[in-house]
Amino acid sequence: MRAIGNNKNKVKEMSIEGDKKGLVLVMVLWVVVILTVIVVTVGRTSRLDTKVCLVQTESLRCKWACRAGIDTAIAVLGEDPKESDSLLDLWNDNEEDLNDIELERCSFAVKVTDEAGKLNINTVSKQQLLELYGMTEEVADAIIDWRDTDDSPSPGGVEGGYYENLQYGYTIRNGPFRTIREMLLVKDVSEEWFYGQNSNFNTGLSTDFERTNAAEEHVANLQEEVMDNGWITYLTCYSYDNNKDADGQNRVNINEANENRLVRSLSISRSYAKWIVENRGQNGYGSISDLINKKSPKRANRRSGRNSDQAEPLDLETFSDIADKITITNDTQVKGKVNINTSSKVVLVALLGGTETAEQIADEIINYRESLTEGMQSIAEVMEVESVNVDTFKKIANNITTRSDVYSIRCLATADRNGVAGAKLETEAVVDRSSAPCNILYWHQGVSN
Repeated sequence: MRAIGNNKNKVKEMSIEGDKKGLVLVMVLWVVVILTVIVVTVGRTSRLDTKVCLVQTESLRCKWACRAGIDTAIAVLGEDPKESDSLLDLWNDNEEDLNDIELERCSFAVKVTDEAGKLNINTVSKQQLLELYGMTEEVADAIIDWRDTDDSPSPGGVEGGYYENLQYGYTIRNGPFRTIREMLLVKDVSEEWFYGQNSNFNTGLSTDFERTNAAEEHVANLQEEVMDNGWITYLTCYSYDNNKDADGQNRVNINEANENRLVRSLSISRSYAKWIVENRGQNGYGSISDLINKKSPKRANRRSGRNSDQAEPLDLETFSDIADKITITNDTQVKGKVNINTSSKVVLVALLGGTETAEQIADEIINYRESLTEGMQSIAEVMEVESVNVDTFKKIANNITTRSDVYSIRCLATADRNGVAGAKLETEAVVDRSSAPCNILYWHQGVSN
């Protein structure tokens, strides 16, 4: 009996010991599971942190690559001769310095656009706005109401009360647009028409500028071109013309200068100077083109007494010689002038009135300037185009220039992730190169995709 009791105690002890070992095994297994979870979590977090760190590093590289691209474009603009500005200049045709540039495991591409090649939204007329495809009377009136200083709405426009009573109201500008994207605040200006089919406005920021530009130049239908590019391609709020000649000298105001000043500064005969003074009238000249008309002779009559006291009207040749040296205002800057050397066909057609004849003239202007080794030096040179007669010139003379100082620069930087494109960053700047260092008028930096 005692033996049986001892066996029972031993069995019981063995059972208890087995239970303890099982419990320990379970605890060990749980520890292993917990440690595995911790390791997996830490591994995932570590990989995530690594990816975040990689993206941040790439973004930082792209940021400075964009800055390098903007600075490169500014340097090119600074070296560009300022006697005239055209699409033949290095800022526009310079693949070597502005395209596929490698920098610290990044590459960047830059596109420079002349803001003076566009219509200025702060000075453009309603009729010129209506030449843009998709523009309506109501939108044009609303744009003009936004920029004017009164509270009287145009027939199809709106004033401050409309904007203040929106669900999320805001105040009308009643002054000049400060950025071109401010247009999106104007009633019925949609992103669809503003940006066109290229909603993020990055046309040409691929590595193939030539193919993009070639495609744009051969768009046969102006409506399709505006639909593709949007109004932002043809409108600006920054352009102006420095009231100086090609040598950087202040122009002579033909509404104020006396005969002696005209003779001395313009190197013209006294008979011409006398005619200018006698014919400016009480209100003065409204345009330098008022010095000529369709009856003006092409060249001077060499047998006439040009230095006599008898006034003699200017011939076209003399006018062309002095056109870049004269002005009708003392303003140091004249807003809204369009560079005849860089403007697109859409802009030229709008300036010329939008008719079928306007399209033909615009084509001929573009063909003429492409035949030159450098841009037109004076606005009077546009009369060298066969279809541009004196009347056509007088129609656009107050709206055109041949020089520019304000440019928009867009830079797209792409990180190189072991031969594969990584993070991308796009930067846009608008710069005024008339001062040194140049003045940054607008800057925006954001993720491209």
